Amino acid sequence: MGRFLAWTAAAIVATVAVGWLAIALLKALIGVAVYVIVGAAVIGGGIYLYQKGKRALSRDTRTRRRIEAAATTYRQRTR
Repeated sequence: MGRFLAWTAAAIVATVAVGWLAIALLKALIGVAVYVIVGAAVIGGGIYLYQKGKRALSRDTRTRRRIEAAATTYRQRTR
């Protein structure tokens, strides 16, 4: 009977230890994942804002090129 209680207690202690270790590792992985997600969002937002600002300050925009092309086509047609 004593051997049975010892093995049962050892199994319970091992289960608790493995569970504690798994929870600690899971918390660490989730923490790293949160840092990666926040970092990616910040970098992505910075790139988005940089591109928007660059387009806003650019002289040669797509709309201007379209208007100039349309004006050239109109001038060629009305000769």
